[in-house]
Amino acid sequence: MNAPTDIQIINDAEGKPAFVVIPYAQYAAQKMQPDLIPHEVVSRMVDGATPIRAWREHLNLTQDEVARRMGISQPAFAQQETVARPRKATREKIAAAFGITANQLEL
Repeated sequence: MNAPTDIQIINDAEGKPAFVVIPYAQYAAQKMQPDLIPHEVVSRMVDGATPIRAWREHLNLTQDEVARRMGISQPAFAQQETVARPRKATREKIAAAFGITANQLEL
């Protein structure tokens, strides 16, 4: 028996989920909590990745892509990615490159 739901899943041509449609009120409530961290990011950090690396991998970005967005070299970003707790200014720049809030990099 299927329980009624307000969520609609739209599949692609291959029958795999491609989009999820949710009620606007639910979307708005989620937008009010911008500092949520996806389970995949937390799992990577539990496995030993820094928050920066976990987010980069979750977002399917290469170090080079992030470095270009930040206007720095790939080796410079690689070094920042290894720091467990970077400075606030650095977190803000990296968060902007990721499209997340700096608070989401603080763990």
